[in-house]
Amino acid sequence: MDVNGTVAEGFEPVREAFLRNFEVLGERGAAVTVYRDGHRVVDLWGGTKDVDGTAPWEHGTAQIVRSATKGVAAAVLLLLRQRGELDLDAPVGELWPEYKAAGKERTLVGHLLAHRAGVPVLDRPLTVAEAADPDLGAAAVAAQAPVWEPGSAHGYHAQTYSWLVGEVVRRVSGRSVGQWIADEIAGPVGAELWLGLPENETARVGRVGKVEAPDAANGLRTRPKRAVADAYADPDSLTRRAFAAISPTPDENDPVYRAAALPASNGIATADGLARFYASLIGEVDDGVRLFTPETVELARAEQSAGPDRVLVVGTRFGLGYMLHGSASPLLSSTSFGHPGRGGALGFADPESGIAFGYVTNGFHKSVTADPRAQALVRALRGALDA
Repeated sequence: MDVNGTVAEGFEPVREAFLRNFEVLGERGAAVTVYRDGHRVVDLWGGTKDVDGTAPWEHGTAQIVRSATKGVAAAVLLLLRQRGELDLDAPVGELWPEYKAAGKERTLVGHLLAHRAGVPVLDRPLTVAEAADPDLGAAAVAAQAPVWEPGSAHGYHAQTYSWLVGEVVRRVSGRSVGQWIADEIAGPVGAELWLGLPENETARVGRVGKVEAPDAANGLRTRPKRAVADAYADPDSLTRRAFAAISPTPDENDPVYRAAALPASNGIATADGLARFYASLIGEVDDGVRLFTPETVELARAEQSAGPDRVLVVGTRFGLGYMLHGSASPLLSSTSFGHPGRGGALGFADPESGIAFGYVTNGFHKSVTADPRAQALVRALRGALDA
């Protein structure tokens, strides 16, 4: 396996871990980028562009990053708040009157970001075409009765996060969340990431697919805990229903799906785009743009939800739109905040060390929040910093 790219002195362990992912952990094609204090220190790629192909992964190859999109979308609401255009403590119904229906009138905007809104499921799942229509998606979550009192508990809003966050952005700014990201985040930062893939960028995006996770011979636990396995197997569980809020499961290689803007699930990015985005949250990138003020960084990573997750079953920790370091999603340190994508991608920032990290892959495992390949890279990065 040829690994392409560069690492700065002292970060060689990340390259070694990246290579091992191909040799031992079944990687097909991937890239990883790390920034420190706004400057790139790791930029690696290898394997094939398509999970089922032979064309090589090139510098600038992009992939769908699934729920890692949530962290990018969360920045929109936090930036609107930073600019004085949005109050995260305001009732959602003040911005979106239709949302008051079915006992949701006390839902706060912050509850949407912290997965406390109580609407992780839809009684009638949306088709892929319906899900891509922001009017239909917003109407569906507005009409949905909560499965717990909003604000009283937390559970991962795997799909409904798309329409909850997207509609608030539309009501406040008059723009779609995908357009807002393009205008105010990706453009100014120079980050190669998209929510709603433009037609002129389709050629750089690889095909994704499922790959087998490494077996126990590689020293990794491959069987989930029984309670988790049972939740995913039960079609009536909140777990299954949350992930099935769009049904049937979308074809992630379909150009029509990639052109839709679903901030819960279908952002597309390069590893550099994801890392550069997170670098811009905690400092200036290449001595240029910084998005979050220090106050907003602290707000983003302040714990809002912790403990048993009613959807994911395991214990999770969330700030405002970001997963926090913990057993469900180990990041670099206790100051880290970011978001994984189910079965693969990961992006995060660590204010204490000045690190920003982005990893994308074309092969998805069954893991939800702690992919073994991403975790191998994080451990190597931690070791390099501690050396």
